[in-house]
Amino acid sequence: MKLLFPRTDDAALQGVVVNTAGGVTGGDRLNLHATARVGTSLTLTTQAAERAYRAQSGETGLIRNTVSVAPQANLAWLPQETILFQGCSLDRSLTVDLDAESRLLLCETLVFGRAAMGEKLTKARLNDRIDIRRAGHPLFLDTIHLHGDVAAHLANPTIAGGAGAMATLAYVAPDAEGRLAPLRAQLGPTAGASIIGDDLLILRALAPDSFALRQLLLPILSDLHGAPLPRPWMI
Repeated sequence: MKLLFPRTDDAALQGVVVNTAGGVTGGDRLNLHATARVGTSLTLTTQAAERAYRAQSGETGLIRNTVSVAPQANLAWLPQETILFQGCSLDRSLTVDLDAESRLLLCETLVFGRAAMGEKLTKARLNDRIDIRRAGHPLFLDTIHLHGDVAAHLANPTIAGGAGAMATLAYVAPDAEGRLAPLRAQLGPTAGASIIGDDLLILRALAPDSFALRQLLLPILSDLHGAPLPRPWMI
């Protein structure tokens, strides 16, 4: 792994995570730890979409991301999509530890096979966990377990209606409640947003493919971020 720091016009420090292997397969172990210190602004993204490739039987790729956000600090966690390939086995977790006076914008996107290539996930394994805490106390916990014929599972109209991509967005800030109505006005029938507590906005969106999902997310993320999105999102 590498971490690049491009020059930007944004006052925030921007870090671009590069997986030099080009993807993740069984047996890989990737760990990232980052801290936004007091009064700072940090944006983390990836150079390109992450790829979870076919794994050998009995092997699983592990990704462990842990970030801390100090008082009066802002963190934007904006990796590009994670694409799941046929036969993949991925166990991933993201843990965010917030201070009572810090802010967070987080977006994670999963793509269930490349639609343009006619791919279907009939054999795949995914354990994915997002854990957001504030001052050590649970604020938001989301866990996804998919195993076996993922395409058939997602085809169920009460689950995903055949969607090929999904995004989870979390926004923690004092103005979260005021953001809800304008954000909902941008959503279609396969997305929804809610406020949890006083300052946590959660959005979940489904789309036929990654392109359609990105078209939905770009204006929303730009607005919540309050600055141009990292350059890799535009390439």
